[in-house]
Amino acid sequence: MAILLLVLGGVLLMGGAEFLVRGASKLAVSAGLSPLVIGLTVVAYGTSMPETAVSVVSAYKGSSELALANVLGSNVCNVLLVLGASALIAPLIVSEQLIRLDVPVMIGITILAYL
Repeated sequence: MAILLLVLGGVLLMGGAEFLVRGASKLAVSAGLSPLVIGLTVVAYGTSMPETAVSVVSAYKGSSELALANVLGSNVCNVLLVLGASALIAPLIVSEQLIRLDVPVMIGITILAYL
């Protein structure tokens, strides 16, 4: 039964993702905006809502650790999975500034938030 629910959930997730992308594309065309703008605003907002809901409920119930862990874990996972999947599809060009400044700053902020 668990495997059936897992497969069903995967199918529904893929269908929902396809529906979201098609809807966002239609919204961009009808509004005369770049699909990138729609992706960076509407789609990003929609995909962040589950984490936002969990964090708000956790903070309201006094579980601030869960709220913080949810935000940090979600962001780290999104960055690593998206970059990893993108790098598997096509090589990524990484600037020297990213390696020397941005990555250490991200790691430092994550460590500070953990403390």
